[in-house]
Amino acid sequence: MNQPVILCPGAENDIREIYHCLEEIQAGLGDQFVIRLRDVLQRIESMPEISGIAWRDVRAVRVRRFQYVVYYVVFTNRVEVLAVLHGSRHESTWQSRVET
Repeated sequence: MNQPVILCPGAENDIREIYHCLEEIQAGLGDQFVIRLRDVLQRIESMPEISGIAWRDVRAVRVRRFQYVVYYVVFTNRVEVLAVLHGSRHESTWQSRVET
């Protein structure tokens, strides 16, 4: 069952920052990241519960070839992406975005 994937403002900012950082490292690397990220988001859309739970109701899936992780929550009618962060970042960075 496909569910719309919604990027929360924090996740949108994460993606912009990652893109620009990767482009500074190497031209075109940001574009490659975006392509891989789109693949992840499409998989989440088609099979939202395929990834394991990282904390509470938050699921996590890694972006292939990159060390970034997509953190998201599955609701009955949508999926919300809370954060897209480097895997080495402390968990409190994305946990602070979870509504209690």
